[in-house]
Amino acid sequence: METKNNSSEIYQGQFGEFTITEDDRREVVIYRLGLSLAALSFAIGSSLILVTGELPWVLKLLTILFGLFSLGLGISLVTIHIYLRPLHRLLQLFWLVGTITALIMTVQSSEPLALFVYYHPLTLLGIGLTFAALTGIYFKEAFCFNRLETKFLTFLVPSLLLGHLTGILPVNLEQGLLLAWSGLFIVFVLRKAIQPIPPDIGDKSVFTYLDQLKDQKLAAKS
Repeated sequence: METKNNSSEIYQGQFGEFTITEDDRREVVIYRLGLSLAALSFAIGSSLILVTGELPWVLKLLTILFGLFSLGLGISLVTIHIYLRPLHRLLQLFWLVGTITALIMTVQSSEPLALFVYYHPLTLLGIGLTFAALTGIYFKEAFCFNRLETKFLTFLVPSLLLGHLTGILPVNLEQGLLLAWSGLFIVFVLRKAIQPIPPDIGDKSVFTYLDQLKDQKLAAKS
């Protein structure tokens, strides 16, 4: 994507010219802030549990940190630019189901959320969809920007979750993968913070083209 006119910010896309607006830029900033909130919450929570273990105050704090993580992820999923709208909606649905599951478990269980999930791996079939949505973002970033850290995260996250779900991973390996996850997540958001904004917006002519195709199909059916 090349700039044709810097003052008016007109870009040449695959299917024609398009303009990047202030609203577009604002969405990207909000997307990155949401990711930053999610990454920071996740890193703090991971560090606390790895360093201190299952202390009561840590377990209670993890529930709050997960709420902040989920909030940040939800904000990012609202403002992310993905060409395939069905995929975008699917990731949002994953986040919604995972978040609702977490809320239900928090209300109904007498144990802290993190402790309940850890000792009941099957709960990952519900709350784990939140992390599936996050993995979708990692995959999108790896595919669009060839980011090394998100390539690792795309495989690391499901490997850790499925490994815990099936019980095949030793505790030490799970802890190592969790540490790597939180570290790479922080690296990702730091690199994201200094990335130019236009690439995150993408080729808006593709969105226009896909909308036109959808309208044509609807018109043909009517």
